[in-house]
Amino acid sequence: MSTAARVLALLLERGQTVAAAESLTGGLVAAELTRVPGASRGFLGSVTAYATPLKHRLLGVDADLLDARGAVDPEVAAQMARGVRDRLGADWGVSTTGVAGPEPQDGRPVGTVYVAVAGPATTGAAAGKVVSLRLNGDRAEIRRESVRSALELLHEELSGNARAQDTEQNGGNGCLQP
Repeated sequence: MSTAARVLALLLERGQTVAAAESLTGGLVAAELTRVPGASRGFLGSVTAYATPLKHRLLGVDADLLDARGAVDPEVAAQMARGVRDRLGADWGVSTTGVAGPEPQDGRPVGTVYVAVAGPATTGAAAGKVVSLRLNGDRAEIRRESVRSALELLHEELSGNARAQDTEQNGGNGCLQP
């Protein structure tokens, strides 16, 4: 079963949804999710904000942050994930931003990528999970690996969140007792 299928199965099981905000992947995360039959039950949609100003206008990324650091930044990735989650009304948001090449961008070398996830429990400026990647390969390989990494991060967060909810609902601390 693909990671996208596992993500959608977890979302369906929990009655939750996800939305994607993409930059360097240009819609490939959405394409991977919608490749799964029945994806519409868990995937709401996506925003491909390839141009930096769109990250602010469509996703609510702080304009001063974009001016100061550029679009290839971990906090930009986090704000993109929260922005798409909030604007599309999803439970979860996933985002990608980075440099696929062939030239560096915002002072960042080719292969610098940030993927982020924001879930229903994330609040505040520092909430969510961001992973920094340093990828090798050509443009197509960097984009493919970015999609894979974003979906893996989403799967990990969904799985971890499900375990935490199960423990909380069952009143346990995860320990077996006689």
